Amino acid sequence: MAGGLSLVNAVSGDSDNHDPATVSPSPGDGGGQNRSAPSRSPSSSASGALPLVIRVTGPATNVVVRVATTGEILTQALLSTGDTRKYEQTPLQVVATNGGALEVMIYGRKWPPKPSGSRGQWFVSAKK
Repeated sequence: MAGGLSLVNAVSGDSDNHDPATVSPSPGDGGGQNRSAPSRSPSSSASGALPLVIRVTGPATNVVVRVATTGEILTQALLSTGDTRKYEQTPLQVVATNGGALEVMIYGRKWPPKPSGSRGQWFVSAKK
């Protein structure tokens, strides 16, 4: 995976970036902002689960993830089938051009899929 992160860092120009997004690189990644940080696997229990994990299970789709309070964009990219992003920061706003192409886990809970081809939106609040 270190080689994959080096490739992502070389493409994005970020060598020491510590953003909360984790990249699972795949051949033919659609580009865009692909910032990454060291990967940490979410716990199997909901209490230790990451605030947000998204995985592209359908066709490639444009995804934007931003911090709701500051507007900082964490991801703005065309994500390919099999791509996974993990986020530790909250609160988050998530928008996907094709919401039906994503599997969305918020604090360890899998959300029902959106209709294929329709815009998908999710909000990840700060854990109480």
